[in-house]
Amino acid sequence: MLRRCSSEDNEMKASKFFTEEQQDTIVRAIGEAEHATSGEIRVHVETSCKADVLDEAAWLFRKLGMHKTADRNGVLIYLALSERKFAIIGDRGINSVVPPGFWDNIRDHMKMRFAENLFTEGLAEGILMAGEQLKEHFPYTKDDINELTDTISFDINEQGR
Repeated sequence: MLRRCSSEDNEMKASKFFTEEQQDTIVRAIGEAEHATSGEIRVHVETSCKADVLDEAAWLFRKLGMHKTADRNGVLIYLALSERKFAIIGDRGINSVVPPGFWDNIRDHMKMRFAENLFTEGLAEGILMAGEQLKEHFPYTKDDINELTDTISFDINEQGR
């Protein structure tokens, strides 16, 4: 399948956008958020995406196997760096129980932080907000299993997948 979104040779690679310390901050936020909810949160960063950001996020959601959680409660936060676009999407289990506009506050907060060039902070805060909101519908239980990796994924082409 031909990729619509990828890294360009003349652009910074997605995997180099965040320092190791910044990546650790984001991954810690995912872990903390997932201790409030049984929901599974992932972050994916692309260098560039000329396609519709929601379409690409939905494609990656399946490509990353996020639709395979037991409760269908995965969340993907997708960033396209060059276009300064992002999307937050939840799986069917989430979308079937949450009210319209569920992601709006998180999106608006992240957008504000990104406009200030505070990408790490925006992601970490958005992730924590997602965990807090999800716990109402998908509370954490002590026997919860981490079904998806908490590590950040980057350009599929860059990783050679």
